[in-house]
Amino acid sequence: MREFDLLVIGSGPAGQKAAIQAAKLRKRVAVIEKERVVGGACINTGTLPSKTLKDAIYYLHGFKQRSFSSMSCSLKKSMTLRDLMARKDLVIKHELEVINNQLERNDVELIQGTASFVDPHTVQVARGGNDMDTLHAPFIVVATGSRPRRPEEIPFNDVTICDSDSILSTEAIPKSLIVMGGGVIGCEYASMFAAFGIKVTLFDKRNDLLRFVDQEIVQALIYHMRTNGVTMRMGEEIDKVATDEKGRVVTNLKSGKTIVTDALLFSMGRLANTDLLNLQAAGLTVDKMGQLKVNEHYQTDVPHIYATGDVIGFPGLASTSMEQGRLAVCHAFQVAQSTLPKVLPYGIYTIPEISTVGKTEEELTKEGVPYEIGRAFYKEIARGQIVGDLEGLLKLTFHRTTMELLGVHIIGDGATELVHIGQAVITYGGKVDFFVHNVFNYPTLAECYRTAALDGINRLAKN
Repeated sequence: MREFDLLVIGSGPAGQKAAIQAAKLRKRVAVIEKERVVGGACINTGTLPSKTLKDAIYYLHGFKQRSFSSMSCSLKKSMTLRDLMARKDLVIKHELEVINNQLERNDVELIQGTASFVDPHTVQVARGGNDMDTLHAPFIVVATGSRPRRPEEIPFNDVTICDSDSILSTEAIPKSLIVMGGGVIGCEYASMFAAFGIKVTLFDKRNDLLRFVDQEIVQALIYHMRTNGVTMRMGEEIDKVATDEKGRVVTNLKSGKTIVTDALLFSMGRLANTDLLNLQAAGLTVDKMGQLKVNEHYQTDVPHIYATGDVIGFPGLASTSMEQGRLAVCHAFQVAQSTLPKVLPYGIYTIPEISTVGKTEEELTKEGVPYEIGRAFYKEIARGQIVGDLEGLLKLTFHRTTMELLGVHIIGDGATELVHIGQAVITYGGKVDFFVHNVFNYPTLAECYRTAALDGINRLAKN
């Protein structure tokens, strides 16, 4: 049995940052990873590959939507997702090198194998065959991530019927696709495939998309998706999914509708990767999604065992997972730290992309907060004309009396970068007139903040 100060199960964003934080505190750390490479779904099957695909399609699609009369962009009919993902392998290779070098530089031991608890302080690692390794530590961080949910009634073949992982290895681009799930992942894939020219049908049993996003922004996204040919089937439930004699996917809905497509992408939920951990031996139980319950310090019901990232559920973002892992280790080794910030940005990599931080109109209405809004359209800004995005929108919500900035909601080019300006102002309790008295580089999309602030202040003056 080998002794460590900390064991980290999983090498995704949460596990990686947890291990590095402990190493910076001069602790002896081991990271256990069952896959052949580090990085988890974020690097290998989720965040980076899908965002690389989005950027490739957006780049190609951009020539069609921007008014460059002397330029054109034609797509090869035989182009596959592999062609579009040409840079993906380079990006992943670079990120894997960064992670491996960081772990090695900080003397973190990387152990490849499948971990399972023997008791609350002991973990056994199966390396393959009969080779077993037994590790012991006073603190353990569970950061095993998640995987796409695959219901038994969906006949996955990972060729024409895929989840959000296997869709990335599909060789041929289908002419038509049904996307099941109107959440973040479903909307991202539906919008990017539609922009590429695929006939997409987006299906969900709920009647609305992205309920945590300001609905004006969601409606703008729906407009863009429909303009690119996405058919919405909301409030529908699956009856049966099968393939016909030609290999096409036949989706029957309980409403009696039948949708025939070349392929299907199922993106309705993710399950935490906790089923192989033998958590009972550690005194832990999980919910129906395989997730662990934690307190504000990311401690499970067994206080020396922490859980971070996708295994604890919402928000399940790489950005928040990193900070959760770091904060969990700080708490374990009694290093004074604040909790996870309450003001968190959300990035949705649809085409066009969306980013939001703070309160939506719907939330403020429900809470009875007196608020006003200000809008700036990209077409009003010189930079919007330059980049060719004439339909982008930046929207501010702020308190009518105190003028405190309460929310920033953006759809359009660079939204996930632009949102951080508003995030900083909200975090430090700034007021909307900060943008009026601030100087922005010209021409930039950041000027939208001043235009939106002036629009909101003018609304107050008229009332």
